[in-house]
Amino acid sequence: MLRYVVRRIGQMIGVLFLLSVLLFVWLRALPGGPVSAICGERCTPPRRAAIEKTLGMDQPVLVQYFSFLKRAVTGDFGLSTKVDPGREVTAIFMERLPGTLELSLLAMIIAIAVGIPLGYMAAKRRGGILDGLSLTGSLIGVAVPVFFTAFILKYFFAIEWHLFPVTGRQSDLDATRITNFFVLDGLLTREWDAAWDAFKHLILPAITLSTIPFAFIFRITRGAVSEVLEEDYVRTAEAKGLTAKVVNRRHVLRNALLPVVTIIGLQTGALLGGAVLTEFVFGFPGLGDALATASRDKDFAMLQLLILAAAAAYVLVNLLVDIAYAYIDPRVRTR
Repeated sequence: MLRYVVRRIGQMIGVLFLLSVLLFVWLRALPGGPVSAICGERCTPPRRAAIEKTLGMDQPVLVQYFSFLKRAVTGDFGLSTKVDPGREVTAIFMERLPGTLELSLLAMIIAIAVGIPLGYMAAKRRGGILDGLSLTGSLIGVAVPVFFTAFILKYFFAIEWHLFPVTGRQSDLDATRITNFFVLDGLLTREWDAAWDAFKHLILPAITLSTIPFAFIFRITRGAVSEVLEEDYVRTAEAKGLTAKVVNRRHVLRNALLPVVTIIGLQTGALLGGAVLTEFVFGFPGLGDALATASRDKDFAMLQLLILAAAAAYVLVNLLVDIAYAYIDPRVRTR
């Protein structure tokens, strides 16, 4: 198992290295580039030359890349020009990361808690009313754009019925900050009103964000359980007199979970890097909102950190999925 994990970590490092090369080339190939973003439209040639020298862009390309790589490893990505002008982008990232993690975690909990049981029940009652309604709901979850779902939920539940807050992560409360995870901070400090208020701000964005992963998890679970139920070893277990509970736990769910674990990992990585529209609609100050601003206003320092972080999160989640996969099915470790 240890050898398998080490091999996967080596592959992860290789992927991140290749991505850093592509990111370095891409950002410098964009119209204007970092110098124009910092200098502005009325930049004089002397001023441009001074900025290029400060950024090291007057050096050979290889020297620039290894300098960029060295700074990236040490967490030095420079100063933000648009998201929060003048601040270190690493500080902005660490400030906004907890909000996106809270939102993504709750969204994935909702998707898993609803998708797996519903997929299992739909497979056991294939062709029934529950199966048909669930399939229709999953198709709607995939087909309807996230921003449209966000607007609908926000309009009815926040604006019309006043059941949930309209925007933000928390109301204007004098809450104690420890970890910057607002719900967790409220629980740790026993400020129950602050924890509940922060949780209410998460509910609508999390439901919106969970629609697509729910649809995938449900459909994969339904398909996997349906396939496993037709296997000979399941019929053999039933013929041996094993109870339905034992058959479902040991033979059906354990084998059906393999593709489900994979799709959960893929969707988790996608959530961490793709909450842009949801955070924008709900005015949620997370990394998605920062990515939208950085892309629109060409904040290159912020962009390179966010892209690398999203890729690292995606690769790390897939590493954890591979480990879980190898634990569930030991045959994977030998491949």
